[in-house]
Amino acid sequence: MRSVIDILDLSLPELDALVATAEDIIARPDDYADACRRKKLATLFFEPSTRTRLSFEAAMYELGGNVLSVAGGNTSSAAKGESVADTVKTVSCYADIIAMRHPKEGAALVAANNAKVPVINAGDGGHCHPTQTLADLLTIHREKGRFTDLTVGLCGDLKFGRTVHSLINALSRCTGNRFVLISPEELKVPSYVKAEALKKNGVPYSQTTDLESVMPQLDILYMTRVQRERFFNEEDYLRLKDSYILTPEKLKNAKKDLSIMHPLPRVNEISVSIDDDPRACYFKQVLNGKYMRMALILMLLKEAGTI
Repeated sequence: MRSVIDILDLSLPELDALVATAEDIIARPDDYADACRRKKLATLFFEPSTRTRLSFEAAMYELGGNVLSVAGGNTSSAAKGESVADTVKTVSCYADIIAMRHPKEGAALVAANNAKVPVINAGDGGHCHPTQTLADLLTIHREKGRFTDLTVGLCGDLKFGRTVHSLINALSRCTGNRFVLISPEELKVPSYVKAEALKKNGVPYSQTTDLESVMPQLDILYMTRVQRERFFNEEDYLRLKDSYILTPEKLKNAKKDLSIMHPLPRVNEISVSIDDDPRACYFKQVLNGKYMRMALILMLLKEAGTI
């Protein structure tokens, strides 16, 4: 049974096909209104979420399907000690496809190995978040028209930021891209991500603590929040949480066609005064996420032979 746990589970041709399907959904939504009629998506969210859970649910409803939802581990039998494996074996009896978020790295893989239906990783701890990357890729494609020859600045929490890790894995497979990694020393991209994605693929990258100095180089600026929930020490979080705050002043040397992205939620790392800047793309990402999740649900259910 095909599942999507990591963005690397999808080949470049498959990513292109998902983007094409999403674009077609945007252009012709009525043609997809009954595509998943009488099919059920189960959303199992053992960690807080607004955008991801609601966009999965909106995606399934707009495809004509139905949704079974668990929001929070304390509302499911996980609170009684039930394992992830047993949970998905049970939910497989009710649903045709599962989207799961879990605070523990590797939980989504355990789910996929035990489910009888496709599983989509909606974020597992600090590991990866493939459907956010699909939202990011559709946004990049709609803004830039390509996935190649881009200078991408990633700024903020690059250590625990699962969206950052997934986006690096995706774009490092495309030719001509370069990464600028902007973070405090304590929140640098993990060495395994650099080794497996950047160095292995010969992708050029640089690391800096100074956002403004590299701003003129960037085609894309991907901001992230410092994630309180990933820290073991509150003092470390408080010391690092305001490391980067994007303001109009800091954009004065940026390219006119810079695309400013953020997986959300934001805390204060992007000033609200930037929201009306035509280069701000983060709320476009939210909508694009729904379309790409629709495309992915369709792909997996077709491959499973259930639609």
